[in-house]
Amino acid sequence: MQTDSETIKKHFEKSMKLYDKNAVVQDFTARKICEKISQISSQFDTVLEIGAGTGGLTSHLVKTIGFNNYFANDLVEQSQSYLKKILPDVRFLCGDALEINVPEKSDLIVSNAAFQWFSDFGALVRVLKQNLKSGGILAFSTFSPQNFAEIKNLTGISLDYKTSDELIEILDCDFKILDCENFTKVLKFNSALEVLAHMKNTGVNSICQKVWTIKTVKEFCEKYSRIYPENTLTYAPLVIIAKKRT
Repeated sequence: MQTDSETIKKHFEKSMKLYDKNAVVQDFTARKICEKISQISSQFDTVLEIGAGTGGLTSHLVKTIGFNNYFANDLVEQSQSYLKKILPDVRFLCGDALEINVPEKSDLIVSNAAFQWFSDFGALVRVLKQNLKSGGILAFSTFSPQNFAEIKNLTGISLDYKTSDELIEILDCDFKILDCENFTKVLKFNSALEVLAHMKNTGVNSICQKVWTIKTVKEFCEKYSRIYPENTLTYAPLVIIAKKRT
């Protein structure tokens, strides 16, 4: 399944205050992105970040590379206040990344844990290609089909996650893949209720648009803890670094 941008926006607006405290996997992938970018270059002219959120990737990136211009996009207007604290000169572009007007082309486009929310990855790649200079770098993280395996197993609900091979196939026409790495991160919680709270506080509860009642939450938690006694939640992030073909 996929979900609409307004629903995504609403859930992330509600989760922003607690996001950084809970987004441990997203912090891991942000660090990985920066590590891999630093191996390519320490200086870029113009950077565009897609889905900047509370600035998790931004905060690591500004310590890793130098740049002259930094554009940051997010659906949530409130994101700008977080980013300004990290980078006062950031030029914020609010809205759907498929529709924003970027004033100039970038030589680095980055994104952390955002691309899984786009229903048409091919359409997103075409937009990114247009906003990237020839030979520019695209560096991003997203998630593979094993992400939240426990939730999918219990509810049958999941985003339309693509494998790294599927993503590479879409990118291959316009990009040379420089690096691709898959990871598995299993988080453990004290209860199934904490699992739900974690998902809510990282905005990803928007993958499930059902209305939760006290009864359905109780039933879900009992089933979850019975099948997964350690109350695990599996993340399956992947990081791809690609170079736009000339």
